[in-house]
Amino acid sequence: MQATRILAIRHGETAWNVDTRIQGQLDIPLNAHGEWQASQLAEVLAVQEPLHAVYTSDLKRAHQTATAVAVRQGLQPISHLGLRERGFGAFEGKTFAEIEKDLPEDAMRWRKRDPHWAPPSGGESLVIMDQRVRQTLNELAAQHIGQHIAFFAHGGVMDLLYRIATGQDLQAPRTWTLTNTAINRLLWTPDSVSLVGWADTTHLDEVTRDEY
Repeated sequence: MQATRILAIRHGETAWNVDTRIQGQLDIPLNAHGEWQASQLAEVLAVQEPLHAVYTSDLKRAHQTATAVAVRQGLQPISHLGLRERGFGAFEGKTFAEIEKDLPEDAMRWRKRDPHWAPPSGGESLVIMDQRVRQTLNELAAQHIGQHIAFFAHGGVMDLLYRIATGQDLQAPRTWTLTNTAINRLLWTPDSVSLVGWADTTHLDEVTRDEY
C-alpha cells in the first residue's frame, strides 16, 4: 500500500501551559518538566519506533522536543512553518481569564469555534489554519511513502490533524485530549488520512513527576 506512517506529537510542557496563557506564535521554551517529557519520549521512540525523518514547527518549544527525539535516532529535525501554532494575535500572552475580561466578544466567538473568525491584531482563522495544516500534511507525507516519520507541533495543529483523520467538522466540540508529548498515530495515503492511535502517554508513566 502507498502509505506513510506518521507520529504527530505536541511539544513538551511550558510555563505558559501551566499558567493557561496563550502562546500562539510567541517563542516560549520548554520548562523543566517539558524537558523531562521530551527526554522520556526520545528514549521510548529510539527503542520502539525508528524514524526516517523528523519535522517540526520552528517555534522553540516544538523544536526542543523534536531535537531530543531526532538526536537519539541519528537525525536532524527539519523545521517547517506549516507546523506552527495558530496565530492568536491580541490573545497571545494573555491567560484565559484575561481574554474573557479584556475581549469578551472575541472570547465568545473563540469558544463557539467560529471557523471564519480570527483573533484581533493579525490572528489566524480556523479555516485558514486548516488549509495550512492540510497542505503541510500532504506535502510532507507524500515525500515519505513507505516510511515512518514524525511531526512535532502544537495543540492547535494536533486538534486539526485529529479532525482531518476522523472527518470531524471544525466546529464540532472537542472530545479528545491534546496532552504534551502524547504520541498520536496517523496513516496517510494519497487518497485518505486515518487515525491509528491517539494520546499514548505510556512513556510518561515510567517514573513519577517528583522524579524528573
